[in-house]
Amino acid sequence: LVFTAFTYGFSPVLKTLTESISTDTIYAMSALMLLGHLIFFDYGANAAIVSSTLSLNMAIFASVCLASRLPRSLHAFVVVTFAMQIFALWPMLQKKLKAQTPRCYVGVTVLFALAALAGLATVSSVGAVLFASLLLAISCLCPYCLIRLQLLKDNIHGPWDEAEIKEDLSRFLM
Repeated sequence: LVFTAFTYGFSPVLKTLTESISTDTIYAMSALMLLGHLIFFDYGANAAIVSSTLSLNMAIFASVCLASRLPRSLHAFVVVTFAMQIFALWPMLQKKLKAQTPRCYVGVTVLFALAALAGLATVSSVGAVLFASLLLAISCLCPYCLIRLQLLKDNIHGPWDEAEIKEDLSRFLM
């Protein structure tokens, strides 16, 4: 409630925030920020590059920049509120679903992927086909190739390996 009230109160400021910046710059900056969001998002891997805070800030910054180009302050309010739901609240719901009911998590994920595909199909059939191809490649083809390529993995040895001590050195410990 507090977030909604503050966003609604500041939406006229959000609308006029970037008037002095060109639209092309706003679009390029938003695209880079959303790409950064994808790179730094916490997908569940333990990696040094993962930063949930940075990822969320990049996504909200991109949304605010895009919202500043809309015609009315009410439109800016709706876009920023929707961005908060998608980028902040939805990942928290997904984590809870995955932890408590994994089957429900898979069902919700498939349901939303199909809903996105159906929504995209109403706008562009070519875009829907490309999205479905990308979704199948990432979800099915890439994991299949990774599993099949594990059979071909070979461990080679050479001078770059760490030294291994073959003899018993316990006599030096006395």
